[in-house]
Amino acid sequence: MATKQTSTQHRYQIPSNLLKPLWFRSRESLVDNGLVYDPIAARACQRCQLAPECFSGDIDQKQLLHATLTQLCDLHVTDFIKRNPDGWIVNVGAGLDTRFYRVDNGRCHWLELDVTENLLWRQKLFHRSERYHHVCGSVDNLEWLAQLPIPEKTPVMIVCEHALLDCKEQQVAKFVQALGCHFDSARACIVLAGDLTDSALGQKLGSDIYRHGYSDPGAAMLGYLPWARWVKAYQPLEQNCGRWKLWQRLLNKIHFLKQRLTPVVVQLRW
Repeated sequence: MATKQTSTQHRYQIPSNLLKPLWFRSRESLVDNGLVYDPIAARACQRCQLAPECFSGDIDQKQLLHATLTQLCDLHVTDFIKRNPDGWIVNVGAGLDTRFYRVDNGRCHWLELDVTENLLWRQKLFHRSERYHHVCGSVDNLEWLAQLPIPEKTPVMIVCEHALLDCKEQQVAKFVQALGCHFDSARACIVLAGDLTDSALGQKLGSDIYRHGYSDPGAAMLGYLPWARWVKAYQPLEQNCGRWKLWQRLLNKIHFLKQRLTPVVVQLRW
């Protein structure tokens, strides 16, 4: 018993907002036909002390929503890499994301961008790669854009799975417009919250409380970046997963609710 207590004390006490997505992916890896297989997350969680916040609410529903959004982002990044094997991916607000290890093709270049404290946790939990680099920055402080080591006319995709959910609409607008002005041509894959995620129905679907809410996230992004070639939004409830309950799948048939009850994945190209 003493040995077990000692080993627990040496586990990392990582902030819950960083740990929960990692833990959800770890749990999803143990589900039969899970949406995300992430053994690296599972190994990392063994070295972490789970905070009480990780167990709050309907964990299974939150895990399903998170895994569906993660799977959607994985699919879009994988498609980009297939089209651009030597392209660059900039993962903004990386947290403890392990997407590089899940979709790497052995040729693409990857920049994990976050605040210094979060990058230090990454260094402790994940192994390094010569095509994988840490860059200090955030969605609020955009000075990093001018310091990116990306060659001109190189295919670029910017990924932002979690960081913008903690931003107000004005911050989201500033971030998207900064990307559009800095890169002549690029793709972005970002997760944005619907405006009814804080409702009782949204909470039952696994949503959290976010700092913004859009009734039509795709249209809003096109308003921020009117010169974009196209903008597409992908709803979690549209995905073919038998773990969504029937009443949840039926919600996707109600047009005015489709993009409002959960976060959605928005892909832009300009």
